[in-house]
Amino acid sequence: MAPVARMRSVVLDCPDPRQLAEFYAHLLGGTVEGDEGEDWVTLHAPGGLRLCFQEAPGHRPPDWPRAGAGSQQIHLDLDVGPAVQDIERAQERVLALGAKPLDVDDDNGSRDFRVYADPAGHPFCLCRIDEG
Repeated sequence: MAPVARMRSVVLDCPDPRQLAEFYAHLLGGTVEGDEGEDWVTLHAPGGLRLCFQEAPGHRPPDWPRAGAGSQQIHLDLDVGPAVQDIERAQERVLALGAKPLDVDDDNGSRDFRVYADPAGHPFCLCRIDEG
């Protein structure tokens, strides 16, 4: 069966689109299109991924991990490599960029992800995926 559509982009509501686009550009690479103060900014990341950031006055971050009002609407899983050291290095970098830890207890390496919030409060996971 032929698909109805193809994915164009993922859009995140936030209070400051340019700031959040820059955060993800440092995290994923790519180029940011849109100026400071614009209400829509796009990140063109490697591999054709397109993340867009839309100004949402009064934005309230999701209340991770609770369900209900203010709950998580979407989160991103980001692969960082197969080793525990890969996730350690990635954690240092995302914290330096302004991410906040939400759940970083990986049970001494037995769990393959850690959860953070971007500067606007959206949850994302750093994941270590064994490609072997």
